[in-house]
Amino acid sequence: MSAMATPARVLCLPGDGIGPEVMAETRRVAEWIGGHRGFRLSFADGLVGGVSYDAHGTPLTDATMRQAMDADAVLLGAVGGPKWDNLDFQVRPERGLLRLRKDMDLFANLRPATVFPALAEASTLKHEVVAGLDILIVRELTGGVYFGEPRGIADIGNGQRRGVNTQVYTTAEIHRVGRVAFDIARKRSRRVCSVEKANVMESGLLWREEITKLHAAEYKDVALSHMYADNCAMQLVRNPKQFDVIVTDNLFGDVLSDEASMLTGSLGMLPSASLGARQANGKMHALYEPIHGSAPDIAGRGVANPLATILSFAMMLRYSFDRSDDADLVERAVGNVLDAGARTRDILQPGKRLVSTKEMGEAVVTELDALARGKTGAAKQKAGV
Repeated sequence: MSAMATPARVLCLPGDGIGPEVMAETRRVAEWIGGHRGFRLSFADGLVGGVSYDAHGTPLTDATMRQAMDADAVLLGAVGGPKWDNLDFQVRPERGLLRLRKDMDLFANLRPATVFPALAEASTLKHEVVAGLDILIVRELTGGVYFGEPRGIADIGNGQRRGVNTQVYTTAEIHRVGRVAFDIARKRSRRVCSVEKANVMESGLLWREEITKLHAAEYKDVALSHMYADNCAMQLVRNPKQFDVIVTDNLFGDVLSDEASMLTGSLGMLPSASLGARQANGKMHALYEPIHGSAPDIAGRGVANPLATILSFAMMLRYSFDRSDDADLVERAVGNVLDAGARTRDILQPGKRLVSTKEMGEAVVTELDALARGKTGAAKQKAGV
């Protein structure tokens, strides 16, 4: 691969709780890629969430927002914690993340649910149900019931109140997230399952009709199926390997992606990507983050699992920079380290070696060195298993 003329600009937002710890190990992996794969990266750092509120009185400053808009990709750790639970809603740490998504127009959320062979036994489902699982949920992120109007809580008299949220989608919103799903499916197994509730919701019927139209017009080479959301929830625990790419709306995507995450055995292993539209100059706004929270109860103790953030960086390589070979290399290194028996506390199994956050990061970098030399098994020898 040829080096880029100018470095790719990555904004790192470690955030709160364990965010700085997992980000530090991910930076080590990213710097290894920059130093060994002919791919130049430049890093800037910023504050988001509670730490930004403590420093500036807001969970995301305008200056940091401008940095995010100018960056080629944003890597985020985690936000929030009980320290800030009593703040006004508009300055809670999570509002910083929501502003990033809104201002960058990150409409497509990608959540893979991949089971590494070494962790198949960690799932609460039977080994044969989850072994080899590799699915991707594409969730529409900026529309639907979370943003629709009217919304609110109103007093309707006689001591009664009414809460209203509106589920609403347009053709354009459905088509743009559908294209993301179909384009990704072309690089996988060419299968998309579109999920809604067309049987009881007009918005679901529109979703099904528009996805069908898009498929017929542009993606006949991809197999398309449809499924009601409640059935999909059941099928994810009954036979998850029937799926390849699932595309769905904001509400159902929120629920189904959390369900799918638990098939893998640990939230500490799961990355995500939130993507915007590709612009005329080829640039695409994108934010990458682990799906786990800030885990303030273990922050600063060196026991957090950095692999979800490292795998989020691998997604960055794949989707923002079109460097699938580099992404595959990082994912292979993670898999080899797990095969060798290294485990942070959240994924510890009998007979495996407990490692710290830093030691897990070191193990991944060591394995990248071994893979670069055309060798395998370095992680296994280091782990002593």
